Amino acid sequence: MTVDVSSLSERSVGMLMTSDHTSVVSMNLFVALLCACILLGHLLEESRWMNESITALAIGLCTGVIILLTTGGKSSHLLVFSEDLFFIYLLPPIIFNAGFQVKKKQFFRNFMTIMTFGAVGTLISFAIISLGAMHFFHKFNIGSLKIGDYLALGAIFSATDSVCTLQVLNQDETPLLYSLVFGEGVVNDATSVVLFNAIQSFDLSHINTSTALQFIGNFLYLFAASTILGVVAGLLSAYVIKKLYFGRHSTDREVALMILMAYLSYILSELFYLSAILTVFFCGIVMSHYTWHNVTESSRVTTKHTFATLSFVAEIFIFLYVGMDALDIEKWRFVSDSPGKSIAVSSILLALVLVGRAAFVFPLSFLTNLTKKSPSDKISLKQQVTIWWAGLMRGSVSMALAYNQFTRSGHTDLRANAIMITSTITVVLFSTVVFGLMTKPLVRILLPSSKHISSMMSSEPSSPKSITVPLLSNGQDSEVSLGVQDSEANHGPVNIPRPTSLRMLLSSPTHTVHHYWRKFDNAFMRPVFGGRGFVPYVPGSPVEQNDHQWH
Repeated sequence: MTVDVSSLSERSVGMLMTSDHTSVVSMNLFVALLCACILLGHLLEESRWMNESITALAIGLCTGVIILLTTGGKSSHLLVFSEDLFFIYLLPPIIFNAGFQVKKKQFFRNFMTIMTFGAVGTLISFAIISLGAMHFFHKFNIGSLKIGDYLALGAIFSATDSVCTLQVLNQDETPLLYSLVFGEGVVNDATSVVLFNAIQSFDLSHINTSTALQFIGNFLYLFAASTILGVVAGLLSAYVIKKLYFGRHSTDREVALMILMAYLSYILSELFYLSAILTVFFCGIVMSHYTWHNVTESSRVTTKHTFATLSFVAEIFIFLYVGMDALDIEKWRFVSDSPGKSIAVSSILLALVLVGRAAFVFPLSFLTNLTKKSPSDKISLKQQVTIWWAGLMRGSVSMALAYNQFTRSGHTDLRANAIMITSTITVVLFSTVVFGLMTKPLVRILLPSSKHISSMMSSEPSSPKSITVPLLSNGQDSEVSLGVQDSEANHGPVNIPRPTSLRMLLSSPTHTVHHYWRKFDNAFMRPVFGGRGFVPYVPGSPVEQNDHQWH
């Protein structure tokens, strides 16, 4: 008996060692592929035809083919997809960096338009895709799809990926267009995930008025609570770092605390079943406005590059995996007997994405233009087409939500679920590669030269991207033109030419909201939480010339 037990334990240890060795080999290959994506992305940077997303997808597809050939058609990927891996580890740095690097002046100046496009527009797209899928898929005899699956499809394919368009647009030349595309993309992702979570938490087999109202109330609660949690986490980090002056001992503590507080806000949001995307996005905005200015100069440089690097690697990781998983034999086996049906489902979903996007971009742009009197503030038809095109790409969020809804740990045994997964993969690949490659020539045709916009609407060069210029320094000056510094020096009212001031007041009421927010921020928030007017009195901390204007 002893011999049998010992031999069994030796076999178990041997199997574990083999499994560990296989995992190490897989990780080595995957890290090598990440390095290859970065190198190829750099070599193709000048052409701008192949961005990092398309490069990672292409390398993933090629790697998948090689793995298929070497394993005899059994597998096409090195790692098994995990929703936890995506939502807990890969997505947070991407969304946080988006909020941390956002140009807040343009974002909040166009806040109502961005929220209209990102929230209301996503709901319109969600309704069209869900109803369209429900109408057409019954005719194909796909399998047993419930109403919750159709609603989930609407949330999955409402999540956009504007990376390709943002890489082509210049935020200094087209600040209005860039802020709309960027802001709408982030709010859109958050809205899609909130919708998806709300759908999964409700029993939709019996829908009535009470259920619908409860669904809407839950959606609004998730949106508001997630935003508040992100703001509170950002303010708490700013207050702690401002009061304790970590920089006098070690800048590493400052950097570590910023990273951990940002991640804590995301994990807390997940713990309370809120929208972690929305939470960490607004946490990034608050941290860049307050916390980032309370740390030493070396910590500012470090955090800026750390957050950007983590976001960059996470994006490449996701697209690389999607490329390899696109050739997963297990999923395609279910649709191999009827490839035409799979193509038809993918085509219908792609058509619904096109229609759903157009159904809100152009009508909402028309309504938004009615509230603006100045032609420079209105969204032109060419800009509307660009915004429409920017949201046609589908990416990592759509893939993760599809896996969450239709698979268990990346696997599925149901034909209908397999068709939905393969159709999602097809739409993501087609939209990213085809639409992504066409983005640059389309933007060049629609916006051949937009440098005149920068003279009318000065951009905000102040963000964590700029280390030597404080946050919002030139951005706030540009909002009230050239007379701000003189008026502040004389402690008098802001000296703005009357026609410009009147036109700004009539055309964009949000400017007045921003003006009152600045007064409140300077009077109450910055004295407590720090920010641009706060200089840590510790050795090695930055002494900024522009800060004296605030005292």
